[in-house]
Amino acid sequence: MVGARQFHLEQFQAVGSALLCRKRLMIDYHARGTGESGNREVSPQRLIYYRGNWYLDAWCHLRNGIRNFSVDAIQHAEILEKKAKDVSDRKLDDVWGAGYGIFSGAKLQWATLLFTPELARWVSAELWHPNQKGKLNKDGSYELKIPYSKDTELVMDILRCGAGVKVMQPKELRQQVISEIDAMKLAYS
Repeated sequence: MVGARQFHLEQFQAVGSALLCRKRLMIDYHARGTGESGNREVSPQRLIYYRGNWYLDAWCHLRNGIRNFSVDAIQHAEILEKKAKDVSDRKLDDVWGAGYGIFSGAKLQWATLLFTPELARWVSAELWHPNQKGKLNKDGSYELKIPYSKDTELVMDILRCGAGVKVMQPKELRQQVISEIDAMKLAYS
């Protein structure tokens, strides 16, 4: 699978064991977004398998909030003899469950995407989000409305559709896609 990353079985087992035993973990974590590495004490809440990769939803005691950690970026994990803080599924879903993809969050927006008739035949059969709303138009195009909060992953998926999709709303998302296309043009010139 494209985009699947390798993880160390030892770290995955520690995460899974801590989750089942309801114990805290001390993790050495490399944050790809910032390029920084550091230690975090976390209370594991659930493991998510998404697009070929494993993610840990956890309460981060350093940040005093719910965070998401890519298991492959955990360089070391040690189970602590401390009881894990429990966070309700509802609260986890409030943070991670509403928006598009793994980079979701609490502030929800809706994107409207318009696919060409050629792509509509494929996209109309795909599930981009459980709460999506799709409509096949008379001209064969397909309008897809999806909730999102952070545009990171949504922009990547829009770009993989190339000229077969156009962001109709919101204008901020449309501008983000245009900026990324402009940056790509510069990289290839």
